Amino acid sequence: MTTKWFVGVDLGGTTIKLAFIDPYGDIVYKGEVPTNTTNGGGEITTDIAKWIDQSLEHLGQTKDQLHSIGMGAPGFINMETGYIYHAVNIGWKDFHLKDRLEMDTGLPVIVDNDANIAALGEMWRGAGDGAKNLLCVTLGTGVGGGIIANGNILHGVNGMAGEIGHITAVPEGGYQCNCGKTGCLETISSATGIARIAKEFINKYPHSLLASEYAKDGHMTAKLVISCADKKDQCALKVIEDVTYHLGFALANLANALNPEKIVIGGGVSKAGQTLLQPLERAFQKFALPRVFEGASIVTATLGNDAGVIGGAWLAKSQK
Repeated sequence: MTTKWFVGVDLGGTTIKLAFIDPYGDIVYKGEVPTNTTNGGGEITTDIAKWIDQSLEHLGQTKDQLHSIGMGAPGFINMETGYIYHAVNIGWKDFHLKDRLEMDTGLPVIVDNDANIAALGEMWRGAGDGAKNLLCVTLGTGVGGGIIANGNILHGVNGMAGEIGHITAVPEGGYQCNCGKTGCLETISSATGIARIAKEFINKYPHSLLASEYAKDGHMTAKLVISCADKKDQCALKVIEDVTYHLGFALANLANALNPEKIVIGGGVSKAGQTLLQPLERAFQKFALPRVFEGASIVTATLGNDAGVIGGAWLAKSQK
């Protein structure tokens, strides 16, 4: 009997990552297509169906080779029905994603939040290393999160569990967040937040390497901050210290409640490696209970762009 594959789909604002994945979590074949946000994102499910058909043909396989689809999507989702209430970057509002994708592909579909499936991917085949209790935090343009307890993603009463980026990090006088609140962790620990904080710090350190590099083209990025911090620039190191202090505080409070075995840090900012992890561990230890600190290890994500598709396959596999 042929072992069936699962289709992992990770929908982003600019590209859709797709893969055929075997029951062991190995990628058989993968690709990506541009995210077509015209027509209110109405063509997206058709584009996914086309990729599946063309890829099967390329591999000399039929639809019988596929078991089901697990998909991660941004926005507010009804987990039971796969209905998207709102996904700003995609243009979806009141969109029947699961129904539309099942109709276009002829395969069973399960949908979850994109940060959640990245967490599942890291648990199954990545830095989670099989840990059944873990926090996954993605530091990119925003801050995403997924919480896994006893091997299951926590969704909460209406799908909002894991919104780590919207923990209030600065209760008074914080920066405005896209969610409408102020002082969210996302305004500090995201790539955007790091760049904003760095611009404030260079006023205090006008002769720093970071200040002089920024002066060259007037473009501040988290990547530049990390690069200068790697060269031991005091201003850049102070920015990282500030960012990791707030991140460590938030993660320690979560860990005190959840007692995870692993805290997986992913996203573009995680490429900073030990430059980020060392001050983060210091802040985490300061605020975590000693036994919570002893039980948890903070690690960088290992799957990169494949985390979402592998997590999507896990999601589909777990529905068997």
